[in-house]
Amino acid sequence: MLRSVVGFQWDHANRDKCQKHGVSIEEIEELFGRPVMALPDDAHSGRERRYRAIGRTQTDRHVFIVFTLRSSADGRRIRPISARFMHRKEVAHYEKENPEF
Repeated sequence: MLRSVVGFQWDHANRDKCQKHGVSIEEIEELFGRPVMALPDDAHSGRERRYRAIGRTQTDRHVFIVFTLRSSADGRRIRPISARFMHRKEVAHYEKENPEF
């Protein structure tokens, strides 16, 4: 799914929403260059398919991201919708459920 992505789609709306929770644009983009677990978010997919992703930044902070994929002239792009750092309990649950990740 993410192998064919050529970049990111940003505008003021999604930049502001992601940064509101303290996650920088650079951290989000860097996160997708590392191993992430991405799953469809069927409960919140209305007009377009949404995905949930969990991964770690270079500084080892766990991030939860909601995103969609948008087609452009040069290929598919990740459009982050929301991003936030995960709470300690979420990280413990995530690591327990996914020890190989």
